[in-house]
Amino acid sequence: MLRHKFLVSAALAAAIFTQAPVLAADDPVVAKVGKLEIHQSELDLAVQNLDPQLAQLPDEQKKVAALSGAIDVKLLAGGALAEGIKDTEDFKKRMAYIGDRELHNAYFRKHVVEATTPAEVKARYDKELAGLPKQEEVHARHILVKTEDEAKAVIADLDKGKDFAAIAKEKSQDSNKDDGGDLGWFGPGRMVPEFEEAAFALDKGAYTKTPVKTQFGFHVIEVEEKRDAPPPPFEQVQDQVKQLVMRDKYVALIDKAKSDQKIEITDEALKKGYDEVSKMQAAGEAPMGQP
Repeated sequence: MLRHKFLVSAALAAAIFTQAPVLAADDPVVAKVGKLEIHQSELDLAVQNLDPQLAQLPDEQKKVAALSGAIDVKLLAGGALAEGIKDTEDFKKRMAYIGDRELHNAYFRKHVVEATTPAEVKARYDKELAGLPKQEEVHARHILVKTEDEAKAVIADLDKGKDFAAIAKEKSQDSNKDDGGDLGWFGPGRMVPEFEEAAFALDKGAYTKTPVKTQFGFHVIEVEEKRDAPPPPFEQVQDQVKQLVMRDKYVALIDKAKSDQKIEITDEALKKGYDEVSKMQAAGEAPMGQP
């Protein structure tokens, strides 16, 4: 049973312990646990913070899962309040940290997530595209046989003018034989090294004059076309590009904040590690430092 996965985030837990005395009329109570109330806003938070596995459920099931978690929280929250845990120093420290983290995240959403425009993302895509090195692709066919002599016989038939696709359908032992050995377009790194080296060395319309041996057997390869690999469509990579834009905005925010505030780290080992991580983040080699 995945009941514990229903539990809500620390942000919701914080809201539970700090109920406002007056709530908006459009924030109705959806459930009660003893004297504690669960409002629609808390349920919405619980839905947003569901375990990723449960977040794939249909909307109504997500609400039920989130409500189950919220009720679990309230049940134990009531016990914690009765025992005075809310007033302990440990709890206050935890809540202070959670408060800082949520302020950080809210500031991040406002100045990074919500401030990132589609135009900025498209401009970054165009910039990245302009800097990409050209990469060759080939469109090839192949005939796979078990022995070198069989491959040499195939090459002899091709030298006599026989059709490559027809021979592939007749003699190839690869699963694509019915397609005439058609492998489609592929770039570097897609095939085993011996096969790739032979294919990219061929001119358009040429076939290998000697068998190509790989772990699968012996190949005869024909290259039908060559081209520069087309760039990935914007729609396919826009989420990744958006992450790049947001990373740069976040680094700029952090750099500005660091210039306005003095940071002192008394432990030398921690200071060294922090400085290294800061350099990596600035260079885009480390994830954004969200708690």
